Amino acid sequence: MYLVYYDESGDDGYPQFSSPLFVLSGIMVHMAMWQQEYERLRSFRQRLTKKYKFPLKWEIHTKELLLNKGDYRSLSLSGRQRVAIIEAFVNEISRLDVRIVNVVINKHAIQRGDYGVLDSALSYSIQRMENDLSNRDPTAKFLVITDEGRVGKMRSTSRRIQRVNFVPSHFGGAVNRKITRLLEDPLPKDSGESYFLQACDCAAYIVYMHKLLQLGVGNLAGRIPPLVNSARLDRWLRRLEPVLNLKASKTDRFGIVVYPK
Repeated sequence: MYLVYYDESGDDGYPQFSSPLFVLSGIMVHMAMWQQEYERLRSFRQRLTKKYKFPLKWEIHTKELLLNKGDYRSLSLSGRQRVAIIEAFVNEISRLDVRIVNVVINKHAIQRGDYGVLDSALSYSIQRMENDLSNRDPTAKFLVITDEGRVGKMRSTSRRIQRVNFVPSHFGGAVNRKITRLLEDPLPKDSGESYFLQACDCAAYIVYMHKLLQLGVGNLAGRIPPLVNSARLDRWLRRLEPVLNLKASKTDRFGIVVYPK
């Protein structure tokens, strides 16, 4: 049995939206490895507390930390220190026994007014989780865990793709490839109480910034430290390569799935 944690970057609105991209990142961890990887992340958080006085109970919300927003301001961390924290987090994630799938919805490429952003992203992601397990662990099943605010929408999608899930066929047209490994509806979890959801959030925001620049659909937020640039984002993704599902996309070196094409 595997647990798949989901978090996102950007909003899932369309045709009205505040971000040009929506990124959904999923981290898959085997239940037999869960305790070990949890303890690894907990140990990392303890080291952060010792080095930066970063409260152990505080959530690492990558975007807000880099922008020095909210409660993070009270820590009086320099831009260099905030970047160092995220870089250390990336390094720790790269050592986990997990697999990450990243899906990007480019809203500038959408041509239908009724396009379901979250529905599409989750469908593409779960299909790749299923494909991955079919190759690595053919009898395995998985559960989805996500923030409470997305559970309703994700429930609708997860139920649908277990009945109807048309995917393109190599011979033209589409075939109904129902999802068979997903158990139960998505389960809610407060991201502030889950190191794995915080790791998802980190991956999602790094992918968001990387694709924002690569696709030329926007610029990094003005308050992002200058140390965060295209080269550093590329370096962070290269560091994450050991845990990325590189086969999720044949056209992206980091396996990042981008739709619509």
